[in-house]
Amino acid sequence: MADDTPDLKIIINHWTLWNQINDDGEPWSLDQQISAVQAAGFDAFTCPAETPELKTTLDRYGLRFGAAFITQNQEEFESLIREGLEIDNGPMNCQLGDHSTSIEEGVEMTVALMEEAERQGADMHLEMHRDTCTETPEKTYAIAEGFKKAKGYYPKINFDYSHPACFRHLDASHYIERLFEHVPMFQQSTLWHMRPFNGHHCQVPITDGEGDFSPEYKEIRPFARQGFDHWLSGPRPQNELWVMPELGPKFGYGLSCFPDSWQDAIVLGNDLKKIWAEAVAEA
Repeated sequence: MADDTPDLKIIINHWTLWNQINDDGEPWSLDQQISAVQAAGFDAFTCPAETPELKTTLDRYGLRFGAAFITQNQEEFESLIREGLEIDNGPMNCQLGDHSTSIEEGVEMTVALMEEAERQGADMHLEMHRDTCTETPEKTYAIAEGFKKAKGYYPKINFDYSHPACFRHLDASHYIERLFEHVPMFQQSTLWHMRPFNGHHCQVPITDGEGDFSPEYKEIRPFARQGFDHWLSGPRPQNELWVMPELGPKFGYGLSCFPDSWQDAIVLGNDLKKIWAEAVAEA
């Protein structure tokens, strides 16, 4: 790949593999999870940074790491960021506060989070997510504006658009125009949780159980392509975008009738690579 060609890294969340069970009824070990991610041809993995043997296992399989954590306590910022960076310096993700966090509190906490990240050299992202200070688009953008007023620039945000799509009860014909409300803010991020969704469900199946894409996933593919087009037409920070085929396990974000979450994530990750290659070729 030429030096000026933007790079896509596919990062897998450990919870996507929670439903993977061995013959003895025990869940997959960390080694099994990370080896499966490497065998699938993906680039990176995320799980709690304090997981035993995490760094040595990642190194053994040649995978990168991007830390992620949930916190409502500013006093935890220093240690959480430090623990993540001790593993690797991939894009870092924070779910901050909860649904009751006010905009004013959200601004104060985001400023403190980003200042600590800057001190430690972490590529920190505030995630748009339910039951956090960014639980609605309105709160997310208000916090971003408050941050800009304090610091002179916008914070990096990891846009998981599956959340506002449900809030706004959107149909597929409106995903692109309604969700990409602030393209420059999206373009400055280096991390994107791309969970396929629709206006009724924050997660939809990728396959139909018969080897083909589900109708719901077919609807979301143009949205994924538009996201890549937007990012590629921007400043391309670090010339690298980390994208997570963000599928939760079958009991939780998924439903018991959904296909296997890990197998669907493999299909999704590979299709995102295909969509990315098409977007790069036409950029």
